[in-house]
Amino acid sequence: MNLKHSEHRHSSHRTHPVATAGRSAISKRRSNRMMLHAPVGLTGEDRQKCSFTLTAKAIHLNKHGAAIQLNRELKVGSVVQVKNQRGAQASARVVAQLAALQGVLTYGIEFVELDEAGNFWGISFPSNA
Repeated sequence: MNLKHSEHRHSSHRTHPVATAGRSAISKRRSNRMMLHAPVGLTGEDRQKCSFTLTAKAIHLNKHGAAIQLNRELKVGSVVQVKNQRGAQASARVVAQLAALQGVLTYGIEFVELDEAGNFWGISFPSNA
């Protein structure tokens, strides 16, 4: 898999107001995030209930999910299918919209069944101790 380090870009221009995760959500994190990104295939229904299949960018990978960036509005609570470059597929729930900058929307996703996801990203994550 071709994993690359994430680039951070800061912008004061948001296209939509976005709720951010509070301190308590961060302290409840089940696994550490890795500042890597990878292209993924994403299939599901958008906010308007239109089916889609597209390529997205997964960033801030962790054992239980990732943040994904795409140019389509998703409904929080919906389930999408994520496919990695090795062809592995897993169901993931959209848990939050994290950002919306210049037409790129970022959502937090978590794998529905960790057993189904297995080692979806193909990397070992450090313990969250």
